[in-house]
Amino acid sequence: MSDLNVGDAIPELKVTPDKYLPHRYAGASGDFNPIHIDPEFAKAVGLPNTILHGLYMMGLVARANAEAIGGGDPRSLKRLSVQFRGMGAPETEIVVSGTVKSVEGDTVVIDTVAAQGDNETIRNAEAELQL
Repeated sequence: MSDLNVGDAIPELKVTPDKYLPHRYAGASGDFNPIHIDPEFAKAVGLPNTILHGLYMMGLVARANAEAIGGGDPRSLKRLSVQFRGMGAPETEIVVSGTVKSVEGDTVVIDTVAAQGDNETIRNAEAELQL
C-alpha cells in the first residue's frame, strides 16, 4: 500500500474463535489460568463464562496491521502498544479495525481497535509499520 493517507481505514480483520481456542492457546502460551479454560471456575469468580487470553487478542491486532500494510509479513510491524479494556469471549466474532494516524516516508502509524459487538476489548492500540 503505497498510497496511504492520514485518515484511511485499513481492511477489517474478522475472526470468530471457536470454544476450544482458549485451550489451544493455553497450551501454546503456557497460560493455564482457569478463567480461560474452566467454565465453572470462571463463573465462580464472577465471569459469565471463560474468557479469551488478552495476548491472543493483541495478536489479532498485530495480524490485522501486518496484513493490511505489510502484506502479511509480521516483520513489517516495528512497534505495537495496546490498552486492554474489555474481556473477549469465545464463539463471538472479533472485528479489528484501524485508521492511519500518520505516514512519514516508509513508516505508517495506525490507531487500532479490537471489538466484539459494542465491547471494545482493545482500544487506543497503536501499530507502527515499515513499508
